[in-house]
Amino acid sequence: MMKTLLVRGMLAGLIAGVLAFGFAYAFGEPSVNTAIGLEESGGHAHSHDASAAAPAEGHEEELVPRDIQSTLGLLTGVLVYGVAIGGLLSLAFAFAQGRLGNLRPRVTALLLTAGAFAVVFLVPFLKYPANPPAVGQPGTIGSRTELYFGFVAVSLLVGILATVFGRKLADRFGAWNGFLLAAAGYLVVTGVVAWLLPVVDEVPANFPASTLWSFRTASVGTQVTLWLALGLAFGAFAEKALKQRTTVAA
Repeated sequence: MMKTLLVRGMLAGLIAGVLAFGFAYAFGEPSVNTAIGLEESGGHAHSHDASAAAPAEGHEEELVPRDIQSTLGLLTGVLVYGVAIGGLLSLAFAFAQGRLGNLRPRVTALLLTAGAFAVVFLVPFLKYPANPPAVGQPGTIGSRTELYFGFVAVSLLVGILATVFGRKLADRFGAWNGFLLAAAGYLVVTGVVAWLLPVVDEVPANFPASTLWSFRTASVGTQVTLWLALGLAFGAFAEKALKQRTTVAA
């Protein structure tokens, strides 16, 4: 059964990845192209200090053409991400099914997907939102990446602990109260960590707000599309697999 769930989770991730790619290409790529055009025209620069004033000499020729990046490259990245997340979701589902109460597999899958979306993407995104090309200093890419993934790791760890303690709290105070207490604990801890972490805001003052808004809303929309499609598809696959197993056993 574990192998069956893993395969179906990866298949659901593949389906979700295709849908997420369609959304990202339709709604995200226009703002990316706009940002790249601004960068190439030198219309806004990263920031206008002495270290960044050295002109177009820092512009390096792309190793991969832009049209490949926005199509095959984007598709490959989203599909790999979707399949990986689908496999991890199937493992979490195998552990959680039956431990979260007498829920249908579809409901368990959707709850796990919603929780993972919030913990892995939404909360870290609120602290360190995605930026389009040409935003941020090239020299700070490493530190910004470390801060983002560090916060993702903290959010994931606290989310797992909240789930474990939430189950115990539910036994003592009831399911709804246990959920509220666990969620409150998660929000308090991640809120404190977010407050302690440094603020990273390298968006130039003259960068078009509409482009930034379009890029970030498209980023959120892509993730919502991927996680929602993943939860729905895997929930259907898992429920069918479990029904077949029950029928065979009977």
